[in-house]
Amino acid sequence: MKILITGGAGFIGSHLCESLLLDGHKVTIIDNLSTGKFSNISHLQENSNFSYVLGTILDRTIIEGLIAEADEIYHLAAAVGVEYIINNPLLSLKTNIIGTENVLEFANKYKKKVLIASTSEIYGKSEKIPFKEEDDRVLGSTHISRWGYSCSKAIDEFMALAYYREKKLPVVIVRFFNTVGPRQSGQYGMVIPKFVKSALLNHPITIHGDGKQSRCFVDVADVIWGIIQLMKEPSAIGKIFNIGNTEEICIEDLAKKIKVLVNSNSKIEYIPYSEAYEDGFEDMLRRMPDLTKINKCIKYTPKYNLDMILERVIKYYET
Repeated sequence: MKILITGGAGFIGSHLCESLLLDGHKVTIIDNLSTGKFSNISHLQENSNFSYVLGTILDRTIIEGLIAEADEIYHLAAAVGVEYIINNPLLSLKTNIIGTENVLEFANKYKKKVLIASTSEIYGKSEKIPFKEEDDRVLGSTHISRWGYSCSKAIDEFMALAYYREKKLPVVIVRFFNTVGPRQSGQYGMVIPKFVKSALLNHPITIHGDGKQSRCFVDVADVIWGIIQLMKEPSAIGKIFNIGNTEEICIEDLAKKIKVLVNSNSKIEYIPYSEAYEDGFEDMLRRMPDLTKINKCIKYTPKYNLDMILERVIKYYET
Protein backbone atom coordinates (compact mmCIF):
# COMPACT_ATOMS: atom_id res chain seq x y z
CA MET A 1 0.00 0.00 0.00
CA LYS A 2 1.16 3.57 -0.73
CA ILE A 3 0.87 5.70 2.41
CA LEU A 4 1.33 9.45 2.83
CA ILE A 5 2.30 10.87 6.21
CA THR A 6 2.08 14.62 6.66
CA GLY A 7 4.51 15.78 9.32
CA GLY A 8 6.46 12.57 8.83
CA ALA A 9 9.78 14.00 10.06
CA GLY A 10 8.26 14.78 13.43
CA PHE A 11 8.68 12.70 16.56
CA ILE A 12 5.50 10.63 16.13
CA GLY A 13 5.62 10.70 12.34
CA SER A 14 9.12 9.23 12.15
CA HIS A 15 8.15 6.29 14.37
CA LEU A 16 5.07 5.74 12.22
CA CYS A 17 7.29 5.69 9.11
CA GLU A 18 9.45 2.95 10.61
CA SER A 19 6.48 0.79 11.56
CA LEU A 20 4.73 1.08 8.19
CA LEU A 21 7.95 0.37 6.29
CA LEU A 22 8.51 -2.74 8.41
CA ASP A 23 5.01 -3.84 7.40
CA GLY A 24 6.06 -3.62 3.74
CA HIS A 25 4.27 -0.42 2.74
CA LYS A 26 5.60 2.33 0.50
CA VAL A 27 5.77 5.51 2.58
CA THR A 28 5.99 9.10 1.40
CA ILE A 29 6.24 11.95 3.87
CA ILE A 30 5.91 15.70 3.58
CA ASP A 31 7.43 17.96 6.23
CA ASN A 32 8.70 21.53 6.26
CA LEU A 33 10.94 20.84 9.30
CA SER A 34 9.37 23.64 11.34
CA THR A 35 9.26 21.32 14.35
CA GLY A 36 10.32 18.04 12.73
CA LYS A 37 13.95 17.12 12.14
CA PHE A 38 15.68 15.53 9.17
CA SER A 39 17.76 13.50 11.64
CA ASN A 40 14.54 11.70 12.65
CA ILE A 41 14.26 10.16 9.18
CA SER A 42 17.82 10.23 7.82
CA HIS A 43 18.28 6.52 8.59
CA LEU A 44 15.32 5.74 6.28
CA GLN A 45 16.80 7.40 3.19
CA GLU A 46 18.36 4.19 1.87
CA ASN A 47 15.04 2.34 1.96
CA SER A 48 13.67 2.19 -1.59
CA ASN A 49 10.10 2.23 -0.24
CA PHE A 50 10.64 5.58 1.50
CA SER A 51 10.54 9.05 -0.01
CA TYR A 52 10.65 12.51 1.53
CA VAL A 53 9.22 15.76 0.20
CA LEU A 54 10.41 19.01 1.76
CA GLY A 55 7.28 21.13 1.71
CA THR A 56 4.21 22.37 3.54
CA ILE A 57 0.61 21.24 3.68
CA LEU A 58 -0.29 24.86 2.90
CA ASP A 59 1.04 24.30 -0.66
CA ARG A 60 -2.06 23.05 -2.43
CA THR A 61 -0.27 21.90 -5.58
CA ILE A 62 2.19 19.71 -3.72
CA ILE A 63 -0.33 18.24 -1.33
CA GLU A 64 -2.82 17.41 -4.11
CA GLY A 65 -0.18 15.55 -6.07
CA LEU A 66 0.90 13.53 -3.05
CA ILE A 67 -2.66 12.62 -2.06
CA ALA A 68 -3.53 11.60 -5.62
CA GLU A 69 -0.70 9.04 -5.52
CA ALA A 70 -1.47 7.68 -2.03
CA ASP A 71 -3.83 4.93 -0.90
CA GLU A 72 -4.11 6.22 2.69
CA ILE A 73 -3.13 9.38 4.55
CA TYR A 74 -1.98 9.87 8.13
CA HIS A 75 -2.36 13.60 8.71
CA LEU A 76 0.00 14.42 11.58
CA ALA A 77 1.34 17.77 10.39
CA ALA A 78 0.39 20.53 12.81
CA ALA A 79 1.76 23.27 14.99
CA VAL A 80 2.70 21.49 18.22
CA GLY A 81 4.06 22.35 21.65
CA VAL A 82 2.81 25.06 23.99
CA GLU A 83 5.87 27.27 23.51
CA TYR A 84 5.76 27.04 19.70
CA ILE A 85 2.06 27.86 19.60
CA ILE A 86 2.40 30.89 21.87
CA ASN A 87 5.39 32.19 19.91
CA ASN A 88 3.78 31.54 16.49
CA PRO A 89 0.03 32.06 16.97
CA LEU A 90 -0.89 33.08 13.41
CA LEU A 91 1.14 30.40 11.65
CA SER A 92 -0.20 27.81 14.10
CA LEU A 93 -3.80 28.67 13.24
CA LYS A 94 -3.13 28.68 9.49
CA THR A 95 -1.26 25.37 9.59
CA ASN A 96 -3.87 23.60 11.66
CA ILE A 97 -6.96 24.94 9.89
CA ILE A 98 -6.00 25.69 6.28
CA GLY A 99 -3.53 22.82 6.09
CA THR A 100 -6.10 20.31 7.31
CA GLU A 101 -8.72 21.76 4.97
CA ASN A 102 -6.32 21.15 2.06
CA VAL A 103 -5.74 17.55 3.14
CA LEU A 104 -9.45 16.83 3.53
CA GLU A 105 -10.43 18.55 0.28
CA PHE A 106 -8.02 16.52 -1.83
CA ALA A 107 -8.58 13.30 0.11
CA ASN A 108 -12.25 13.70 -0.76
CA LYS A 109 -11.47 14.52 -4.40
CA TYR A 110 -9.52 11.27 -4.76
CA LYS A 111 -11.54 9.33 -2.15
CA LYS A 112 -8.64 8.37 0.10
CA LYS A 113 -8.96 7.27 3.72
CA VAL A 114 -7.55 9.75 6.25
CA LEU A 115 -6.49 9.63 9.88
CA ILE A 116 -6.66 13.08 11.50
CA ALA A 117 -4.35 13.60 14.49
CA SER A 118 -6.09 15.70 17.13
CA THR A 119 -5.19 16.51 20.72
CA SER A 120 -6.21 16.36 24.37
CA GLU A 121 -6.16 20.18 24.23
CA ILE A 122 -9.65 19.77 22.75
CA TYR A 123 -11.03 19.30 26.27
CA GLY A 124 -9.65 22.65 27.44
CA LYS A 125 -9.81 23.18 31.19
CA SER A 126 -12.63 20.77 31.88
CA GLU A 127 -12.50 19.25 35.36
CA LYS A 128 -14.55 16.19 34.39
CA ILE A 129 -11.96 13.42 34.74
CA PRO A 130 -11.36 11.15 32.88
CA PHE A 131 -12.05 12.85 29.55
CA LYS A 132 -14.53 11.01 27.35
CA GLU A 133 -14.74 11.68 23.62
CA GLU A 134 -18.31 12.99 23.85
CA ASP A 135 -17.65 15.36 26.78
CA ASP A 136 -18.28 19.11 26.60
CA ARG A 137 -15.30 21.41 26.05
CA VAL A 138 -14.40 24.15 28.55
CA LEU A 139 -12.22 26.93 27.15
CA GLY A 140 -10.77 30.23 28.32
CA SER A 141 -10.62 33.69 26.83
CA THR A 142 -9.60 34.40 23.23
CA HIS A 143 -6.89 36.62 24.72
CA ILE A 144 -4.98 33.46 25.70
CA SER A 145 -3.06 31.92 22.78
CA ARG A 146 -3.26 28.29 23.87
CA TRP A 147 -7.04 28.28 23.46
CA GLY A 148 -6.56 29.22 19.82
CA TYR A 149 -4.71 25.94 19.36
CA SER A 150 -7.54 24.04 21.02
CA CYS A 151 -10.08 25.74 18.76
CA SER A 152 -8.04 25.12 15.61
CA LYS A 153 -7.90 21.41 16.31
CA ALA A 154 -11.62 21.39 17.08
CA ILE A 155 -12.22 22.96 13.66
CA ASP A 156 -10.14 20.13 12.17
CA GLU A 157 -12.43 17.61 13.84
CA PHE A 158 -15.59 19.44 12.73
CA MET A 159 -14.31 19.53 9.13
CA ALA A 160 -13.33 15.87 9.13
CA LEU A 161 -16.74 14.82 10.47
CA ALA A 162 -18.48 17.10 7.96
CA TYR A 163 -16.62 15.43 5.08
CA TYR A 164 -17.58 12.05 6.50
CA ARG A 165 -21.25 12.92 6.92
CA GLU A 166 -21.76 14.88 3.70
CA LYS A 167 -19.25 13.29 1.32
CA LYS A 168 -18.88 9.80 2.87
CA LEU A 169 -15.12 10.37 3.14
CA PRO A 170 -13.59 7.66 5.36
CA VAL A 171 -11.98 9.53 8.25
CA VAL A 172 -10.69 8.46 11.66
CA ILE A 173 -9.96 11.07 14.35
CA VAL A 174 -7.52 10.40 17.18
CA ARG A 175 -6.90 12.65 20.19
CA PHE A 176 -3.32 12.21 21.39
CA PHE A 177 -2.53 12.49 25.11
CA ASN A 178 1.06 13.37 26.12
CA THR A 179 2.90 11.00 23.80
CA VAL A 180 6.59 10.53 24.64
CA GLY A 181 9.57 8.38 23.67
CA PRO A 182 12.91 8.35 21.88
CA ARG A 183 13.56 11.26 19.48
CA GLN A 184 11.11 13.61 21.18
CA SER A 185 12.54 17.10 21.62
CA GLY A 186 12.04 19.29 24.66
CA GLN A 187 12.53 22.40 22.52
CA TYR A 188 8.86 23.33 22.39
CA GLY A 189 7.86 22.57 25.97
CA MET A 190 7.65 18.75 26.00
CA VAL A 191 8.25 18.05 29.66
CA ILE A 192 9.90 14.61 29.84
CA PRO A 193 12.73 15.24 27.35
CA LYS A 194 13.33 18.65 28.94
CA PHE A 195 13.61 17.14 32.42
CA VAL A 196 15.77 14.22 31.26
CA LYS A 197 18.24 16.42 29.39
CA SER A 198 18.54 18.82 32.32
CA ALA A 199 19.02 15.97 34.79
CA LEU A 200 21.71 14.29 32.70
CA LEU A 201 23.63 17.57 32.50
CA ASN A 202 23.04 18.37 36.20
CA HIS A 203 21.35 21.58 35.10
CA PRO A 204 18.36 22.97 37.02
CA ILE A 205 15.08 21.19 36.29
CA THR A 206 12.55 23.95 35.70
CA ILE A 207 8.92 23.41 36.63
CA HIS A 208 6.24 25.82 35.45
CA GLY A 209 3.73 26.68 38.17
CA ASP A 210 3.70 24.77 41.45
CA GLY A 211 4.25 21.31 39.96
CA LYS A 212 1.00 19.93 41.38
CA GLN A 213 -0.55 19.59 37.92
CA SER A 214 -0.65 15.95 36.80
CA ARG A 215 -0.42 14.20 33.45
CA CYS A 216 -0.65 10.70 31.99
CA PHE A 217 2.20 9.81 29.61
CA VAL A 218 1.99 7.21 26.84
CA ASP A 219 4.84 5.63 24.91
CA VAL A 220 5.00 6.42 21.21
CA ALA A 221 5.18 2.68 20.45
CA ASP A 222 1.73 2.16 21.98
CA VAL A 223 0.37 5.13 20.03
CA ILE A 224 1.77 3.91 16.71
CA TRP A 225 0.27 0.45 17.21
CA GLY A 226 -3.06 2.03 18.09
CA ILE A 227 -3.40 4.37 15.14
CA ILE A 228 -2.38 1.70 12.63
CA GLN A 229 -4.99 -0.66 14.06
CA LEU A 230 -7.63 2.07 13.92
CA MET A 231 -6.89 2.61 10.24
CA LYS A 232 -7.39 -1.11 9.63
CA GLU A 233 -10.67 -1.27 11.57
CA PRO A 234 -13.77 -0.47 9.45
CA SER A 235 -15.90 0.35 12.50
CA ALA A 236 -13.51 3.19 13.44
CA ILE A 237 -14.50 5.27 10.41
CA GLY A 238 -16.34 8.47 11.26
CA LYS A 239 -15.45 8.28 14.95
CA ILE A 240 -13.21 10.05 17.46
CA PHE A 241 -10.88 8.17 19.81
CA ASN A 242 -8.70 9.11 22.77
CA ILE A 243 -5.29 7.45 22.73
CA GLY A 244 -2.98 7.57 25.71
CA ASN A 245 -2.39 6.05 29.14
CA THR A 246 -4.14 6.37 32.49
CA GLU A 247 -1.11 6.17 34.81
CA GLU A 248 -1.09 9.60 36.45
CA ILE A 249 1.81 11.53 38.00
CA CYS A 250 2.20 15.14 39.11
CA ILE A 251 4.94 17.14 37.41
CA GLU A 252 6.84 17.73 40.66
CA ASP A 253 7.00 13.99 41.36
CA LEU A 254 8.01 13.38 37.74
CA ALA A 255 11.01 15.67 38.15
CA LYS A 256 12.02 13.92 41.37
CA LYS A 257 11.67 10.48 39.76
CA ILE A 258 13.85 11.47 36.80
CA LYS A 259 16.50 12.86 39.17
CA VAL A 260 16.69 9.52 40.96
CA LEU A 261 16.73 7.45 37.77
CA VAL A 262 19.74 9.32 36.34
CA ASN A 263 21.44 9.91 39.71
CA SER A 264 21.38 13.65 39.04
CA ASN A 265 22.47 16.55 41.23
CA SER A 266 20.07 18.92 39.49
CA LYS A 267 18.15 21.42 41.57
CA ILE A 268 14.41 21.70 41.00
CA GLU A 269 13.32 25.27 40.32
CA TYR A 270 9.84 26.73 39.97
CA ILE A 271 8.85 29.65 37.75
CA PRO A 272 5.42 31.26 37.34
CA TYR A 273 3.48 30.54 34.16
CA SER A 274 3.46 34.26 33.37
CA GLU A 275 7.24 34.23 33.13
CA ALA A 276 7.40 30.98 31.18
CA TYR A 277 4.69 31.78 28.64
CA GLU A 278 2.41 34.83 28.68
CA ASP A 279 0.28 36.87 31.06
CA GLY A 280 -2.94 35.07 31.90
CA PHE A 281 -1.66 31.66 30.80
CA GLU A 282 -3.88 28.85 32.08
CA ASP A 283 -2.93 25.24 32.65
CA MET A 284 -5.03 22.19 33.47
CA LEU A 285 -4.65 20.60 36.90
CA ARG A 286 -5.33 17.10 35.55
CA ARG A 287 -5.55 15.50 32.12
CA MET A 288 -6.52 11.85 31.91
CA PRO A 289 -8.13 10.02 28.97
CA ASP A 290 -11.01 7.60 29.17
CA LEU A 291 -9.81 4.70 26.99
CA THR A 292 -13.02 2.67 27.00
CA LYS A 293 -13.94 3.48 23.41
CA ILE A 294 -10.59 2.62 21.81
CA ASN A 295 -10.25 -0.50 23.93
CA LYS A 296 -13.66 -1.71 22.76
CA CYS A 297 -12.82 -0.94 19.13
CA ILE A 298 -9.32 -2.43 18.78
CA LYS A 299 -8.52 -3.92 22.23
CA TYR A 300 -6.07 -1.09 22.89
CA THR A 301 -4.21 -1.38 26.20
CA PRO A 302 -0.87 0.45 26.68
CA LYS A 303 2.05 -1.94 27.16
CA TYR A 304 4.54 0.60 28.50
CA ASN A 305 4.25 1.99 32.03
CA LEU A 306 5.90 5.24 33.10
CA ASP A 307 9.10 3.63 34.39
CA MET A 308 9.57 1.83 31.07
CA ILE A 309 8.89 5.04 29.15
CA LEU A 310 11.43 7.01 31.18
CA GLU A 311 14.01 4.26 30.79
CA ARG A 312 13.66 4.45 27.00
CA VAL A 313 13.93 8.24 26.91
CA ILE A 314 16.92 8.31 29.27
CA LYS A 315 18.73 5.65 27.22
CA TYR A 316 18.10 7.67 24.06
CA TYR A 317 19.61 10.84 25.49
CA GLU A 318 22.52 9.01 27.12
CA THR A 319 23.71 7.58 23.79
